[in-house]
Order: sequence, then structure tokens, then C-alpha cells
Amino acid sequence: MIKKITTYITPFQLERTLHIALPDNYYETQVHYPVMYMYDGHNLFQDHDATYGKSWGLEDFLNDYDKPFIIVGIECNHEGQERLNEFSPYTFDNSYFGHINGKGEILMDWVIEELKPFIDEHYRTIPFRECTGIGGSSMGGLMALYTVIKYNIYFSKAACLSSAISMCMPQLKNELQEAFIHPDTRVYMSFGTKEVRGKKGIEFMKNSLNEIEKQFHLSGASFHLNIIKNGQHNETSWEKENRIYFDYLWK
Repeated sequence: MIKKITTYITPFQLERTLHIALPDNYYETQVHYPVMYMYDGHNLFQDHDATYGKSWGLEDFLNDYDKPFIIVGIECNHEGQERLNEFSPYTFDNSYFGHINGKGEILMDWVIEELKPFIDEHYRTIPFRECTGIGGSSMGGLMALYTVIKYNIYFSKAACLSSAISMCMPQLKNELQEAFIHPDTRVYMSFGTKEVRGKKGIEFMKNSLNEIEKQFHLSGASFHLNIIKNGQHNETSWEKENRIYFDYLWK
């Protein structure tokens, strides 16, 4: 079942909708569940909520999956370029997007200090890092990667689909080199071959992700790179990965 509740992001002084998926029998049991926090919550579960009319289909997937979860989907800011600002941990200038005023660290501090304690208090979660993951696509994928690096003491798993890492590779590499990554960390990263321009684009993405993979392996962590043949930058493609990243991260 999907619950929608309004939360307040204190540092931004803005209300935001949370899309929370609970197991269908949640109120009939006293079971506690692992939690995945995910970006762009409106695009995750139901097509009628999704920006482009197509979701990841996570509600149907979870109903058939053999391991129950609580998913906390954080809706993005729909005002102008604020999604890019809030879902970027770094401030930089880009030839396509222009100036990005990175607010991702502020957002994640709020998640750790206010949102996660609220979820753990009001829902039957297993609050430990071993049972807490993060996920997203595009800018949300960038944020999921950043989160599992910067906030590794809270998140042990990350699903980073079609992550917008090319704009800030130097910052990410520096972040990884300075961070302590627990060896039990598991990271799934993917991109589709139709998201990039030809063979050169594919090689660039492979090389960039291989650099990230190397850093995680140096920490003893697990990393899985999935190159999706003919994969595109949209929810239809990401839906096809649901079982792949859930199995890798949680089994």
C-alpha cells in the first residue's frame, strides 16, 4: 500500500510529499522491516503520480517480491531548477544546465537528523545501517552514490541508476578517497547504452564507473556495474532493473 504524507524540510522551509510504500499486511502484523529511502518518490510507484505518466512500477514489483520492505520516496522540488540544486551535493557550472547551486548535503543532513528519526519512530523499521539503503536515478542516482559515500555510517546499500556523475567526477573521486567505506557496503550502478553518444560515450561512462568501482573495492566493499543494452534514460528502462538491484543489494 502507498501512503502519502506531508513533511517539512526545515532547512529549506518547504513542505514536501513523502510517498511511503508499506507491505500490504503491515497493519495486521508486528513485523519490523528494512527501509529503502529513494529520491523522486512521485515517480516510483504509480503511473498517475509520475511526472511523465510512467513510474518505476515499484508497487507492483514489491507486491510480488519475496522480501518485504518499507520504501520512503522523497518527492523532488518541482520549482524551476530546484530539483537539480537539491539533488546535487556540489556547486558547479555546467554547459547544458548552467549554474548548479548544490544543496544535496543540506538535504541529506535533514534526512539524517529529522526524516529518518521520524520514520523510525512512526513505522516499524529495522533502523540499523545494515538494513537501510538509498536509491535513485539520474540526479537521484548521483545523490544515492553521494549518500552511501558521505553518510556510510547510516546507509549500507545504494541503487544508483543512470546516475548524473559526469558533471562532478573530480568531487566524487575526492569524496571517495577521503571517506571511510565499511566493507559490508553494496553499491549497484547502471547506465543504458542509448543514454550516451555512441561508442565513445559508452567508453567514457565505463571508465568513469570503473574508477568509482576501484575505490569501493579498495575499501573491501561490493560493487556491481550493469550496462543495459539499449537502455534509455527513463522510468520504463529503470523499471526493468527493479529485481536486479533489489536482489544484488539485499540477497
